[in-house]
Amino acid sequence: MKISEIMTEDVQFGTIPGTISSIYEILREQKLSGVPIVKKQTGELAGVITRSDLIKNPDEDQVAMVMSRNPITAAPSEDVTSVVRKMINNNIRRVPITEDNKIIGIVTSADITNKALWKINNTEPIEKYMVRNVPTVWEKTPLPVAYSITSFFNFKSVIALTDESKASGILTETDFINESEVVEEQTVHNSSVSTEGDKWTWNSQSVMYILKNKLQFSDKLVKDVINDKLISVTRKTSVKECANILRQNNIEQVPVLNMADEPIGLIRASDLMHAMIE
Repeated sequence: MKISEIMTEDVQFGTIPGTISSIYEILREQKLSGVPIVKKQTGELAGVITRSDLIKNPDEDQVAMVMSRNPITAAPSEDVTSVVRKMINNNIRRVPITEDNKIIGIVTSADITNKALWKINNTEPIEKYMVRNVPTVWEKTPLPVAYSITSFFNFKSVIALTDESKASGILTETDFINESEVVEEQTVHNSSVSTEGDKWTWNSQSVMYILKNKLQFSDKLVKDVINDKLISVTRKTSVKECANILRQNNIEQVPVLNMADEPIGLIRASDLMHAMIE
């Protein structure tokens, strides 16, 4: 199968020069996790920007300062498995499809799962591919605390737990962006300097005002943001069935639960891609 058969042709993109606020708008309205960036004058591919880039750089205003340059690309004639290897080897979830450095499409890990993997009769259990060390939080945790936990673990999602330690939902990077805004914060730094003479002492105080942007979250709790219906799988769910669950529910990841509804891991579209080349 050629990558052109499953790529998305109507590509949403940002431009340079351009502002970060315009990228936030695209991601929120189109419900995307990242977009390619093109040069405004020539239309040539210049980079890629993701939700992670935005969250990690709230103080930057210009797209060029945040985007990843020299992105991995693919030609429309390349085989799907070849592109999957590029994504796995470079730990990326999207690949722009280009001709003469102009974007003609894009393929994401979700596209691989939704348009290719679910059609393959792979009956092996997902436990081989799932991520086992996944952060969890109490469902009554405030959003800023939940975000701090994901940052500490360098993870892009967190599983919510009930009072009985059963899984009740999942909070993703998209949820954090949708429930946040970039605000300007002013801090004041004082420094005192004293100079002593024979007959007098001269005291002065310097005040430095620093303006910095930060990501500010709503005052909601985790349980206020997670979906009412928890979609989950077990470690024995087959690769084919799991890929179909992601496709049918238009999601990129799903918690893996045991028989007591306790989380034991997470399986993502990017994890399932490994099944195509192993």
